[in-house]
Amino acid sequence: MGVNSITLVGRAGRDPEVRYFESGSVVANLTLAVNRRSRDDEPDWFNLEIWGKQAQVAADYVRKGALVGIIGSFKLDRWTDRASGEERTKPVIRVDRLELLGSKRDAEAGMGGGMGGSAFGGGAPSEEEVPF
Repeated sequence: MGVNSITLVGRAGRDPEVRYFESGSVVANLTLAVNRRSRDDEPDWFNLEIWGKQAQVAADYVRKGALVGIIGSFKLDRWTDRASGEERTKPVIRVDRLELLGSKRDAEAGMGGGMGGSAFGGGAPSEEEVPF
């Protein structure tokens, strides 16, 4: 039996890139910067892939710098580089659950009056309450 589960809290490194398909599916891709315990260290960067309704939430409410939490799983994208013919890989986190963690004040200041708190209801901790 194996376990492939990742939980991260960090800030969006850029606005989501959103693609809509003829089938009705939607996917959002963005990066997430996660600080280490020591503030002197550089953050770790993760590539996120979000599908379906969660992708639409990301498209509507997540902007560069937004504090978000995710639960997902690790996957390795593989492809052949057209120019060199070499096999390439890229680690990606496939997001199953997206939580908007910024305060309402953060949302209004950074996103023009968007939705504050969690995408699924309930209060969100302020930036001072998050341990990173």
